[in-house]
Parts: sequence; C-alpha cells; structure tokens
Amino acid sequence: MLGVRLPAEIERRLDALANETGRTKSFYVREAILEHLDNLEDIYLAEQVLERVRRGEERVYTSEEVERMLDLEN
Repeated sequence: MLGVRLPAEIERRLDALANETGRTKSFYVREAILEHLDNLEDIYLAEQVLERVRRGEERVYTSEEVERMLDLEN
C-alpha cells in the first residue's frame, strides 16, 4: 500500500475526472503511474546504454550496417 499526498489543484482535477467518468481516483492514479513508470524505465535504460557508449563499452552501428545485418539492402 502506498499513500500519496497531492496538491489541492491536482486533487480537484482528479475528483472532477473521476466524477465525470464514473471511475475511481485510484484507477486514474494507477494509470498515470503505469504510463510514466514505463517512460521512466525507458529513460533510465537509455541513459545506461549511452554511458556505456561514451565509455566505449557498447558497440554503435550505422544504419547501413544494420540494413546489411538484417539483409534489408535493396
């Protein structure tokens, strides 16, 4: 269980959305967290790869190399 304090304005907007749609505030909070969590995970993983690239620990391929590897050349 997680308790979250929200600013009054966000709470009002959440209440209005829940009332208008007949869904619970918990539904919308859960949806928002899931969407943003996916984005945060993607960003975090991308930042890790970028750091490995900068350190020379991760191979970078050109689009031409990828096309050849995947046999996508014309």
